[in-house]
Amino acid sequence: MHGAIYLFLKTEGAVQERLGRLTWHAWGVFLALYMLTTIMTVLEVPTATRNFEHYPWAAGAAVAAVLAIANIPRAMFLKKYGQAFLCSSATIAALVFLFAVATYPNIITARNDPALSWTMWDAASSEKTLGIGLLIVAIGFPFVLAYTATIYWTFRGKVRLGEDSY
Repeated sequence: MHGAIYLFLKTEGAVQERLGRLTWHAWGVFLALYMLTTIMTVLEVPTATRNFEHYPWAAGAAVAAVLAIANIPRAMFLKKYGQAFLCSSATIAALVFLFAVATYPNIITARNDPALSWTMWDAASSEKTLGIGLLIVAIGFPFVLAYTATIYWTFRGKVRLGEDSY
């Protein structure tokens, strides 16, 4: 769904018309799978909602996800495809956040014995390793940003098909 909305923004003509229909179908499939996954998670993994008792403010992400999902078809109907893309992006961010809250502090939960779960403290690196990683990121991240900005600038705007296109 997210990719179809993005491609809709980047194309025009017959390709965009086909993507318009595909996007509606993709949203319907996404909604059905989202609801099924939510129901199955609540029924099969009752500990997934445990952290919302400790962190009630995190429920705001669930509300944000529902509102963003509901706004996607509204934005598409009103032909505000940029807004639909932003709502789809917000949905992805909210769902990743909700997954993190549901599993916290575990990274991998052992079903047979919760004491065998792999927690974030078990997975953490030493301070020296984290310091070296920070140094590498501080040096490399500006290059990543420059490359990303260059690629986005190079491929900005809509894709236009011409005689030489295939």
